[in-house]
Amino acid sequence: GESVVRMSKGGGSNVDEPLDLLRLSLDERIYVKMRGDRELRGKLHAYDQHLNMILGEVEETITVVEYDEDTYEELVKMTKRSVSMLYVRGDGVILVSPPLRTS
Repeated sequence: GESVVRMSKGGGSNVDEPLDLLRLSLDERIYVKMRGDRELRGKLHAYDQHLNMILGEVEETITVVEYDEDTYEELVKMTKRSVSMLYVRGDGVILVSPPLRTS
């Protein structure tokens, strides 16, 4: 059968399963690292067991690294866009955390 590993933490945060961390982050801003060098910061409105998520007030950052064939230099381009509401498919999610304080 299936076994579930319970991760218990002290205190009243009630994180017994990994998805409990998302439950505690509902209506809070979270940071999501996606495949394809995409990062999302937004307010978590909903999620399911597949890590599909609805995010609001999203800032998406896409990082593209290009190589200059003449100078062999790495050119890092970061593109940002704001999206009012975004459906995030869970299979592209690498990491979810409270937002990283970068400014």
